[in-house]
Amino acid sequence: MRSAMLINLDTGRILYEQSADAAIPPASLTKLMSMFLAMDAVKAKSVSLNEKVRVSRQTAATGGSSMHLRAGERVPLVRLLTGMAVASGNDAAMAVAQRVSGGNIRNFVRRMNSKARTLGMRRTVFKNPTGLPAAGQKTTARDMVTLSRAYLRAHPGTMRFHSTRFFLHRGRTMRNTNALLGTVAGVNGLKTGWTVASGYNIVVTAQRGKTRLLAVVLGGNTKDRRDASARRLIEAGFRHPSSPKQVRHALGRRR
Repeated sequence: MRSAMLINLDTGRILYEQSADAAIPPASLTKLMSMFLAMDAVKAKSVSLNEKVRVSRQTAATGGSSMHLRAGERVPLVRLLTGMAVASGNDAAMAVAQRVSGGNIRNFVRRMNSKARTLGMRRTVFKNPTGLPAAGQKTTARDMVTLSRAYLRAHPGTMRFHSTRFFLHRGRTMRNTNALLGTVAGVNGLKTGWTVASGYNIVVTAQRGKTRLLAVVLGGNTKDRRDASARRLIEAGFRHPSSPKQVRHALGRRR
């Protein structure tokens, strides 16, 4: 991994960091911000989770990871958000962004970056709602921690999207891209991402008892190595939820 960070979600204490301010493309971790804005709109009652969103031809043709939307179909916003969280659907992200922005994707991206600045994400630049490769699009592990904490504080109910392991749309079953769900005790979210430029990224949330953790791993060489790194962070954090020194020691022994 090129960059990583682990925090105790309850206390906010940083338990581990490695090159946490290194600039790396966010890939589909971008969708956390897109979902944040969508849920802000739901909270403001400018959109409804149950309203049906018409899928445009442009949206259906979006490349990369997909929930396999078809042009002309009308899909409830809540299903599009689930498709973003589970299948990392770029088509779903574009449909949501178009609905929330009234069809003005450039304005949606401006709002993404304005929100990032408001949250204190000082080294992040978004170029689109999906995380698909774009020149200048970047983030850091520290900024992803900031985004994830703010998102979960503002909209704790979104965990239902991120903890969903399987999702069915038009007869097609999709599995959550977060392979740690159901395989590592306590893991209940949050989002994965990959592009050639970024490598394998992941934000992981987990809870055991009263202890809640948040881990970010950016720039993994392979999916398995990324997941193994995230697993080691989570396990070390649960063993030593208040001691950065002991977490570093535990991780050092495992290398």
